[in-house]
Amino acid sequence: MDLSELTQAVVNGKRNDAVAGTTAALDAGAEPSTVLDALIAGMEEIGRRWKANEVFVPEVLIAARAMKEAMDVLEPSLIEGGVKPEATMVIGTVKGDLHDIGKNLVAMMWKGANIQVHDAGTNVSPEDFVKAIQESGAKVVGLSALLTTTMPAMKETVEAIRAAGLSDVKIIVGGAPVTQAYADEIGADGYAADAVTAVDKARELIAG
Repeated sequence: MDLSELTQAVVNGKRNDAVAGTTAALDAGAEPSTVLDALIAGMEEIGRRWKANEVFVPEVLIAARAMKEAMDVLEPSLIEGGVKPEATMVIGTVKGDLHDIGKNLVAMMWKGANIQVHDAGTNVSPEDFVKAIQESGAKVVGLSALLTTTMPAMKETVEAIRAAGLSDVKIIVGGAPVTQAYADEIGADGYAADAVTAVDKARELIAG
């Protein structure tokens, strides 16, 4: 079955077409895993175009939304067919910071890479991050901060995760004021400058 139009619907951010294409493919007897591959291919193409400066945040955002809505349709069939996400991750904006646009985009991109995402929200305390990791069984956690004044909370969260004995949990940090140097300084396992890089970094940490 040719699912190239479904892939293109994601690339073009056409939510209605992505949902309709997913529904039609399942109705026609396509394997849920094959439909998932077609959707992921769309997000990978968007990632390639982002890196090549061919698309920008608005295009990535609408593609991710199209992917999310198609996944809402596909997910029951994936569960029924025994297709599991590659990994479970927690994401949230650190304590004192209420910004969520970047966090939400990364969460959507991770979901588009067949990752189960537990979104802890904004203004998340170190203790709540630890609790979310423990409850979800996540092996990777993403910490977001948009304000320089909330970056210390990122360090506190890394320390809290380590103090809780979750040494096998990998930590990715990101946000406008965050740098690779700061990630190294606070002991994070990875740094992502944007949502596309966050997918690459997550996959790298899952594999490693």
